[in-house]
Amino acid sequence: MLDLAFANLLSPAVLCFALGVLACRLGSDLRLPEPVQTGLSAYLMLAIGLRGGAELSHVPLAELAGPLAVALLMGCAIPVWSYFALRRLVGLGVADAAALAAHYGSVSAVTFAAVTATLESQGIAFEGHATALLAVMEVPAIVVGIGLARLAGALGGRTGRGQPASTWTLRALAPLGGVIASKSVLLLLGGLVIGALAGPVGMRPVAPFFTLLFPGVLCLFLLELGRLAAERLGDFARVGGRLLGFALLAPVLHAAVGLPLAAAAGLSQGGAIIFATLCASASYIAAPAAVRAALPEANPSMYLTCALGITFPFNIVLGLPLYQGMAAWLYG
Repeated sequence: MLDLAFANLLSPAVLCFALGVLACRLGSDLRLPEPVQTGLSAYLMLAIGLRGGAELSHVPLAELAGPLAVALLMGCAIPVWSYFALRRLVGLGVADAAALAAHYGSVSAVTFAAVTATLESQGIAFEGHATALLAVMEVPAIVVGIGLARLAGALGGRTGRGQPASTWTLRALAPLGGVIASKSVLLLLGGLVIGALAGPVGMRPVAPFFTLLFPGVLCLFLLELGRLAAERLGDFARVGGRLLGFALLAPVLHAAVGLPLAAAAGLSQGGAIIFATLCASASYIAAPAAVRAALPEANPSMYLTCALGITFPFNIVLGLPLYQGMAAWLYG
């Protein structure tokens, strides 16, 4: 376990993330231009989709059924129990609990990229169609999280800050259409389709660009995310101790639940590590856009600080080796 932790801590991607944190704390002007950030994000999403789609092209449907089923199950179940835990144990209001539940039920594509890069660097094999798990878990949790807030409003007569229960309509979920059409989800799903149609042979001409350059682009992206995460840590005073506990314990709990499900679905040890990491991750790209539109009364400093400032760095630095160790114990 310690060897895995040190190997992960000394990987270029994690060190670049740490450099971004250090730059922020030192007050440095180190910052990637906005167009560069947008380009790196688009590259990562499309590359993940293309690589996964190429693998999907020759995987039998029967082999996909089990993993996709457990991915959908966790994508729907995590926001439900997270919502009730945040309401009863942390004491959050409906809107804030639902917003955080949506973030923690959905997944982080960058964390997915980090875990796949880590496994590849260590020579650990995993299913190439693991990207499909990421795609399946991206949106359902956001639907469930927003739906819980609307249902609570309908039952209690208010959704928060004076909104009437009549907002429990299909129109209340309209922002989800924007999530599906958002660039991150569209690039991911579009890449899956393109990769599946092209197949491994069709992908060969672009493979050097989307495969060999991937680790370097991930390092640049994590450099900027390190700076952003450090900025969000300044909002910690608004989060509170109990919410900090949730942001640190929830990933481990979700990974512990996801691992045996991955094994039951027939995933390899490497695939189980990826699935557990997805369960442990929290969205900070797709979920914030939907939550801001559907639940404007929710406090952004809470869900952004927890997802991006606490859970994301925890997963990158400590979570990945921890989930590898848990999988090694489970698979014997």
